[in-house]
Amino acid sequence: MHAALGLNMRQKTILAVAAGAAALSSTAPRRKKLFRAKGSVGGPGCPLSLHVLGRFAIFARLWLKHAEETLCKVHDALLAAQLRGKRSEASYGRKSQVDGWVAFKSSAEGGFTADGSVENFKRRRQTELKHGRISMLATMGYITPEITGKFPGYLSPSAGLKFADVPNGLAAISKVPAAGWGQILAYMAFCEVSQDQSPGTPAAAGDFGFKVLTSSDPAEKTKKLSAELANGRLAMMAIIGMFFQDGLTGSAWGDWANYTASPLRAFENELGVQDPVGFWDPAGFTADGSVENFKRRRQTELKHGRISMLATMGYITPEITGKFPGYLSPSAGLKFADVPNGLAAISKVPAAGWGQILAYMAFCEVSQDQSPGTPAAAGDFGFKVLTSSDPAEKTKKLSAELANGRLAMMAIIGMFFQDGLTGSAWGDWANYTASPLRAFENELGVQDPVGFWDPAGFTADGSVENFKRRRQTELKHGRISMLATMGYITPERLVCKRC
Repeated sequence: MHAALGLNMRQKTILAVAAGAAALSSTAPRRKKLFRAKGSVGGPGCPLSLHVLGRFAIFARLWLKHAEETLCKVHDALLAAQLRGKRSEASYGRKSQVDGWVAFKSSAEGGFTADGSVENFKRRRQTELKHGRISMLATMGYITPEITGKFPGYLSPSAGLKFADVPNGLAAISKVPAAGWGQILAYMAFCEVSQDQSPGTPAAAGDFGFKVLTSSDPAEKTKKLSAELANGRLAMMAIIGMFFQDGLTGSAWGDWANYTASPLRAFENELGVQDPVGFWDPAGFTADGSVENFKRRRQTELKHGRISMLATMGYITPEITGKFPGYLSPSAGLKFADVPNGLAAISKVPAAGWGQILAYMAFCEVSQDQSPGTPAAAGDFGFKVLTSSDPAEKTKKLSAELANGRLAMMAIIGMFFQDGLTGSAWGDWANYTASPLRAFENELGVQDPVGFWDPAGFTADGSVENFKRRRQTELKHGRISMLATMGYITPERLVCKRC
């Protein structure tokens, strides 16, 4: 059978492994009984070799009981693959027959060729060629007038329309006279009906008798046909990009400055638009172009940023400079030194202290008019210590305030999270004693460089029972996989003389 198929070494190995698996599956029940004579598989006192062999025999019995049928399917699949390969040798446009693009190894990532139909493949190849050729012409139609200029004279003498009057790109659509569109459609129809393009004809394979760029050398001809396909694919992407850019900016080469209708134009020169990201709004809050909504969000951003900067400094300062001397609340006998740093301080502050904090917040909110258009709405509360009379310097400082506020908002959330887990804004993992992962961090498999690694959170419930069950499953799967891997590798290294 091997000789009849002309199998290579790898295909022979696949068939041999399948046949061996079938034999193993037929003897698996007897092997399982033999192991159980000494004790249950995997039980106490069972040698490691019996662990491995027993698990593999059970695996073989359960998963390979239909191996003989699989062997036949492998045979049929290899035969069909070879027949398809022979039929596809006449096709072109691939770097190595099967490869569509070298970078992706396949030009059918969408699975269009999964049915193995040669007829469907050739139909799609015919369509791809047409679209590629049209796109190459369209792309050159965009580029050429920009480089060489336009034809002299009239496009339509009767309409008094010169070539120079027709703009480049999408704007030309409305300028072409009706007679011009008729000529274009007539030429397209001529290309379609002038030759027989039924399956199997040269035209169906893209050969319309245009021999200017062809070659009599078969290898060179194949190279050129493959280049045509690759260039056509690139042109299809290019022309769509040109259409998009032209539609937004009015030119296929137009830059962002020409996209005057963008709703983001209203905000790209506002404070906070800074290098390296420029105007950055991934959530699309400003997509509606509403100046009112933008200013409201900017007002909120400023408040949150300022509060976060104060909170961040409130975490850092006591750690560096120490705490105030004396009493925070003489009536309660509470010293500043008695108040812990971070989240733990919340429960230590007296009710009167919280009242003072809330009163100050209310004062900041109601002491000035913050309605739209007022200085306070823009963040100016008359606090001039860090400002400047120089407009450029003032803008720089206001931009720095926004940037620092954004950083502080991220920082304070990180401090809250770390404080909540470890008891300190500077606490390390060792202080997170309440972690459910503590039960497993010294188990086997916790290795450098990642340590205890459970990105899916399977151990988050802290259940020792579930952990041991999963560890048991992991061991079995690992042992089976090691055997399977060696089953792939060993026949490649040990060449069978019969093969």
